[in-house]
Amino acid sequence: MTTTLPSTSLELRSLVTEQGTLELSLHEVPLPTPSDSQVLIRVEASPINPSDLGLLLAGADMAAATLEGTAQRPVVKAPLLEGALRSLAARVGVAMPVGNEGAGTVVAAGKSDASQALLGRVVAVAGGSMYAQYRAVEAATCLVLPEGTTPREGASSFVNPLTALGMIETMRREGHRGLVHTAAASNLGQMLVKLCLEEGIPLVNIVRKPEQEELLRSIGASHVCHSTSPLFMSELIEALSTTSSTLAFDATGGGKLASQILTAMEAAASATATAYSRYGSTTHKQVYIYGGLDQSPTTLTRNFGFAWGVGGWLLTPFLQGLGPETFGQLRARVAAGLTTTFASTYASEASLQGMLTPEAFNRYVKQSTGEKFLVVPHRGDDS
Repeated sequence: MTTTLPSTSLELRSLVTEQGTLELSLHEVPLPTPSDSQVLIRVEASPINPSDLGLLLAGADMAAATLEGTAQRPVVKAPLLEGALRSLAARVGVAMPVGNEGAGTVVAAGKSDASQALLGRVVAVAGGSMYAQYRAVEAATCLVLPEGTTPREGASSFVNPLTALGMIETMRREGHRGLVHTAAASNLGQMLVKLCLEEGIPLVNIVRKPEQEELLRSIGASHVCHSTSPLFMSELIEALSTTSSTLAFDATGGGKLASQILTAMEAAASATATAYSRYGSTTHKQVYIYGGLDQSPTTLTRNFGFAWGVGGWLLTPFLQGLGPETFGQLRARVAAGLTTTFASTYASEASLQGMLTPEAFNRYVKQSTGEKFLVVPHRGDDS
């Protein structure tokens, strides 16, 4: 494959200054040269996931952001929230590239057979630094997309699909019978609904709006509860009693939702008890917090007995604990279902320059359901 390549590449970087300011800007860097075991990807699509926002925004107050520079080279500046600088000491003064995952076409390759075999193929990768026009990565980390799959269809092939599969794998390893998922109308939540239907796994979905319930029921969800409804707790207890779900994955993090889930799990478990115990049921109830949509403190009201746990769950450490064979099986399953079970939808697309407009960052900062953004690095500045 012969391709005329530029000598430079644009990439988005996030900088934290000593003055307590976040700066987002585009940097022109030399085109990466792949080593023998690497390939060079022309990045054509990369999603903005909630997991990207921590590095991208560094806890800045984007409501106070200002836009400087030019249309070709915009610069966003925003003050860090109080106390944020103390936890960011290691990245002060370092302009960090951003973007967990993406997809594109392999346009150059190193000398190894594995690298050469990918020339011209459309691949997806979770290599970091994906908000860039070109990215050099190890060939072994690439997921070759099925023939006819576009970079847009494959852009979100790692974080959400593997998180959904990881939740089910965690459930099985810990001996639970069913799942609870919050912020359940997200792209990830829709994938989890489809997976649980395919595998016959009971799933209780927690949403905030009626239209989100309609969306989930339209793809087959049986148990959907509104966290803002006055009947939320009674409906949740009923759903948990029906499904015997004792493992929850909470994307909100803050507030009282984790406590409410544990309380409802305890009520469901105690409903069939034949004798009273002041220590509550012996059924272990577990909530894993895997997101931070609610940045307020997590509040637990201890009325759910003693057989419970609340902890954090992250995808990367989970995947590192899998053997290569299991990981390979999960990746193959994702590749086979990219346009069905693991399909993602996007509300908006933006160029690298477009990411730095107030219209864009004021939307993706909100992390609203149905508002997923796709970055298209080679799109024209007027997109």
